[in-house]
Amino acid sequence: MLRLLLVWNRALSPNSRRRKLLRLDMDYINSFLRKTPTWPLYVLGAIYPAWLLWQGVNGWLGVDPVKVMEHALGERGLQLLILTLAITPLRRHLGLNLFKFRRAIGLLTFLYIFLHLLVWLVLDVQILAQIWADILKRPYITIGMVGFVLMVPLALTSNNLSVRRLGPRWRSLHKATYAVAILGAVHFVMLAKGFQIEPLVYLGVILGLLLMRLKPRRRMART
Repeated sequence: MLRLLLVWNRALSPNSRRRKLLRLDMDYINSFLRKTPTWPLYVLGAIYPAWLLWQGVNGWLGVDPVKVMEHALGERGLQLLILTLAITPLRRHLGLNLFKFRRAIGLLTFLYIFLHLLVWLVLDVQILAQIWADILKRPYITIGMVGFVLMVPLALTSNNLSVRRLGPRWRSLHKATYAVAILGAVHFVMLAKGFQIEPLVYLGVILGLLLMRLKPRRRMART
């Protein structure tokens, strides 16, 4: 859907009436977003895991609630990660400015992935020796753990103090988000039993968004 929107947006001529209307709509939306505080996003993001836990406690998640919670938290985390990657292309191609919410979305992504890992550690495997054995012997778990480890410094430095202290290094550090996204998608693909389309769609969307972030090289002037 995002790809279709971007193709459609590029197809519009710069001076077309439709593009002008789109620009007016985006200006209105961006003006509204600038006035919207970020704290409700944290509240809404915290509600979902609590609601999921409530469902599990009350037996509303089927015969294996632990697996359902584990999968749901991991998938929602991956979806939020995709949204984080989409922020720059959305601004560049559609004019939609979500940069104000990027930090909140990134921290919620880390929260969901951390809870996904916590459910696996505490409620699923539970045995410490088995946990270490699974990390070493199961490639999809190894890849998932590497992705989570890379997320830790990103979450710890998602604050204004770290931005000031690290300077240009902060931007370089947070480019690790791209590796995290790929590792998360590969983890999902390898986790799926048999051939499943959904994990491949996630991987394809992530690779597509990363390609869209590349700035096209300027053509050399003809001599």
